[in-house]
Formats: sequence, structure tokens, C-alpha cells
Amino acid sequence: MELTGRRVLLRPTADADAPALAAILATPEVARWWPAFDLARVEAELTGRDEDVDVYAILVDGRIVGAIQSHEERDMEFRHAGIDLFIDPAHHGEGLGPDAIRTLARFLIEERGHHRLTIDPAAANERAIRAYEKVGFRSVGVLRRYQHFPDGTWQDGLLMELLAEELRD
Repeated sequence: MELTGRRVLLRPTADADAPALAAILATPEVARWWPAFDLARVEAELTGRDEDVDVYAILVDGRIVGAIQSHEERDMEFRHAGIDLFIDPAHHGEGLGPDAIRTLARFLIEERGHHRLTIDPAAANERAIRAYEKVGFRSVGVLRRYQHFPDGTWQDGLLMELLAEELRD
């Protein structure tokens, strides 16, 4: 299924997308937050092989500029969905991240029936946090020593959430 935003098109990733996604993940600006994603890991985790995660290529004018993914908690007591994404640094500042987030969020709320979405950027990733806030996500709290990096350090994460009625156009 394809999802259409203002400028972006989201479509499920395919094996053929792996080299383009790996190249974006290898850029220093993205690798800082998404470390250790070589081609093999991209193929294993970002090309539709994980049945618990839906991964979409973010396209602009037919070209891959990033990826966005979602996972869903299906237990009705705790039902919600989580989102994560990365954008090619050549396209940072163009509003593509908020467009992709808004597009996927709308789908998860309107079509999949979620009332709450979460996202968990690195606490130091100010650019990502601003993008999420533009869509309506709010900080909930810091996840201390949340993500383990290849250099052996642990980095804090920021838990953010969006309730369906808070989604901003």
C-alpha cells in the first residue's frame, strides 16, 4: 500500500531499495543517530523481512530520500504504534520529515485505529525533535542510557507521544 503526503510518497521497501537506504545511513549526519547499519543489516531489517515492523521508503519525485517505519502494540489494553525515520541529509530542512511523519501518523490513526503514537529519538537529536514537535509530538520523559552505540557508550533517548487529536497539519 502506498501513502501519499504533500510532497512525499511512502511505499513499502523492497530488496532493491537496500543500496540506496544503506548509502543514506552511511552519511555522517544519519550514522550519528543510526549507527552500524551496513548493507547486510539494511537488507535484514529494513526491506520488509520483519513481520512486526512496516518499513516504507520515502520518495520525492520518484527518488528515495529516506525511510520511515512503524510497529504496533496490538494488546488492546496498551494499543499504540511507534514510528522511526531517517532522511538523506541532502534533504534536511525541506519539511520532508514532518510530511512523512504526518502521512504515516494519519494512516495509523485513521486506518489502523490507533489513538496514541510514540517516537523515541536520541535526546541530543535536536533536529529530529523539532520535526516531531511540528507534527504534534510532545516530550514525555528521558530514557536514560537508552541506546547502546558501537563505541561502547550508552546514549539517552527522549520518549515522545502524540494523541490522535493532537496531530497537526
